[in-house]
Amino acid sequence: MKACFMGLGYIGLPTAIIAAKHGVSVTGVDINPKVVEMTNAGRLHIVEPGLEAMLQEVVKDKTMHASTAPETSDAYFMVVPTPFKEHHEPDVSYVEAATRTVLPYLKEGDLYVIESTSPVGTTEKMAKIIFAERPELEGKIYIAYCPERVLPGNVIYELVHNDRVIGGLDPQSTEKAIEFYSQFVQGTLHRTNCRTAEMCKLTENSSRDVQIAFANELSLICDKAGINVWELIDLANKHPRVNILQPGCGVGGHCIAVDPYFITAEFPMESKIIATAREINNYKSFWCAERVQNEMLKFELKHHRKPSVAMMGLAFKPNIDDLRESPAKHIVAKVMQSCNDADIMIVEPNVREHAVFKLTDCATAYEKADIVVFLTAHDPFRKLPWREDKIILDFCGIYKK
Repeated sequence: MKACFMGLGYIGLPTAIIAAKHGVSVTGVDINPKVVEMTNAGRLHIVEPGLEAMLQEVVKDKTMHASTAPETSDAYFMVVPTPFKEHHEPDVSYVEAATRTVLPYLKEGDLYVIESTSPVGTTEKMAKIIFAERPELEGKIYIAYCPERVLPGNVIYELVHNDRVIGGLDPQSTEKAIEFYSQFVQGTLHRTNCRTAEMCKLTENSSRDVQIAFANELSLICDKAGINVWELIDLANKHPRVNILQPGCGVGGHCIAVDPYFITAEFPMESKIIATAREINNYKSFWCAERVQNEMLKFELKHHRKPSVAMMGLAFKPNIDDLRESPAKHIVAKVMQSCNDADIMIVEPNVREHAVFKLTDCATAYEKADIVVFLTAHDPFRKLPWREDKIILDFCGIYKK
């Protein structure tokens, strides 16, 4: 079987590699020639433990190759970004562009699947585009929606072992998609329709966003009340039916920080809790930035010099290189904009270099800094000893002090 994956990002590339590893002949398509070149050379352009060795294996075996254009296949997968426009309206233009790109290659009996997180009704909208351009294919190809649900840093395991929700345009499309995914997914494949599958993905991440918002709001309350939020949550979670998440400096990533807007944009009157959770999690990053700025001002007034500040972490979650929608990155930018003359060192151990931020080695920054701001709980940070001679702002629970 031949499969074409449109998009070789954080989800498309691992899925393509896993499929190739399980015997599917894969063409991975990306508009970035550098990504294509690196993929064909067996080199990852993302950070994901264990994935590069698998990529090298499937490239060597010629079960996978990358290209800037699609090739005739039996199945086509849309795994492209779905950002939002102004006023947090979802933008499906990438999905539509990828769909139009594969239109000339579609033939009777082919499978077309959207994996990209999408507003409810996107699969039906793309089907209308396909059949408007290729009316001879109506009723003769299979169209489905199957969202990913993986955790960066553990993608290889979760792509294989996690359950998947598969919603077809019709029952026949659902079965055709299940036939494909069963080649490498060991988790249960749950049948539904495409609209329910689309909403399921949005619901999962909106639920997480609400839960995190509760923890972040609790951290704000505890700060004002002089209570250690980490200790409080640990004690509250001793209750057999309570499971409060850990607070942080906001919420980032292309899923939890984005997907709730796909619901609030379409159902503004009905999504009150979801919308408020988004506001709380966005506010937490502003609050963290203000805390840093206030500590810098207090230090300068006390010592009559500007402090050296180490901003620890840019990624949106621990031990990955993904900076999409990262609250840490937003906080760093806000602090730097307001303190032009300060000595601000930025540490991100999972990124070699950044187009905007000059990066500093972890140990060097920690030793030199007067103020240390922990924004992301990377493993190397947890090895740093607590220093009484430094002002430490721990927004992600490195020390839980």
